[in-house]
Order: sequence, then structure tokens, then C-alpha cells
Amino acid sequence: MTDTPQPKAVVLVSGGMDSAVTIAIAREQGFQVHALSVAYGQRHSSELEASAHVARMLGAVEHKTVQVDLRSIGGSALTADIEVPLDTEDVGIPVTYVPARNTIMLSIALGWAEVLGSRDIWCGVNAVDYSGYPDCRPAFIEAFEQLANVATKAGVEGQGLRIHAPLMRMSKADIAREGGRLGVDFSATVSCYQADAQGRACGHCDACRLRAQGFREAGLPDPTRYV
Repeated sequence: MTDTPQPKAVVLVSGGMDSAVTIAIAREQGFQVHALSVAYGQRHSSELEASAHVARMLGAVEHKTVQVDLRSIGGSALTADIEVPLDTEDVGIPVTYVPARNTIMLSIALGWAEVLGSRDIWCGVNAVDYSGYPDCRPAFIEAFEQLANVATKAGVEGQGLRIHAPLMRMSKADIAREGGRLGVDFSATVSCYQADAQGRACGHCDACRLRAQGFREAGLPDPTRYV
């Protein structure tokens, strides 16, 4: 009797705590993880280095980084010479929103999933404790899944493609607790919008504020390395 092969999943990995927990959940559910990161021209390379480390640490069978130059179009504090807001809460969509970033990342993941013969794409988007980005909402994920199933050979001829967003309705505290349950080493993750070359966080941007609040509300020690 032969063992049933693990289903393949493409998991988007940013190097932050959300995508690390997403990998751990996918692995717990029996998926063979093919981790995908996108170097899109973000402010620092330390999150990409963290992505590779986190993927290895959590048992991905491979990790791929694809280059996309979103800095050439700018429009965000993460891809242009615009200051990252510190110690403040933006009203509306903040300047750290990167135009079309999640659409582009999921599209690349979709292409790789077709090549791998995978029906499952996982991402760590969250619509509870987040910065107000429009491409982190349930409506976006649902719409992209519909698109995936009409725009691809796999979707039209196969058994359908699924976009998994297991953290969508979790608070940052919920995510911290889930990561703790799954044994995720959050000290290896980088969430800060302007982390230094060593991956140390500023402690003042929106990503740092939400991350620290999550650990605090979860009653867990904050393993973040700060400048």
C-alpha cells in the first residue's frame, strides 16, 4: 500500500509574523509548502532574508524569490522617497499601501501553482488588525479566487483553484497565540516597514505598533529585535 502524496501548496512569504503562521497552518493541514517571496523594490532586504530563513525553519520543501520592480512606478512609502509615518494612525488608506502589490503577488503565485500542479495558494492577509489596505479584505480574496478559476488552464480544465487566507478574521493577538501553539519562532520574523540591515525594527511604524500590540494583548513576550 502506497502513501498518499501530500498536496502541494504555494504559500506567499513576506518574512513577517503573519506569513510565518500561514506556513505553519498549511503544514499542519498536510500541505507540502512551496514558499514564494517577491522582491518588489521594498525599502530593505532584511525581510527577504527573513523570508528564506522562515521558509526553511518551518519546513518548506523549497523557497523561490521572484523579482518585480514596483519601485519603477512608486506611489508608496515602501517603494518611493516618501516618509514612513511614525507614531501615528493614518485615517483612510495609508501611504504605506503599495499599489496592486497583493494582486501582483497572488498572480505570480497563481502561475507557479499551475506549473507545480497545485490547486492551493495560501497568503497571510488579515482584515482585523491591519493598516487599512484594500487588498487585505475578504472581498478581494474572493474576487481573486474567482479570477483564478476563469483565467487559467488549471481553473478551466482542472478541479478548481483555491485561495486560502486563514488569518483573515484573526486579531494580531490571535495570530500571536496561534503561532505560539504551532511553535513559530517569531524572533526570526521581520515586520517593520523600515527595518535595518540586521532586521531590527524601528518600533514606531504602523507595522511595529500592531505587532507589539498583538503580543501584549496575547500576554506573550515580544521577541522583536529593536534598533
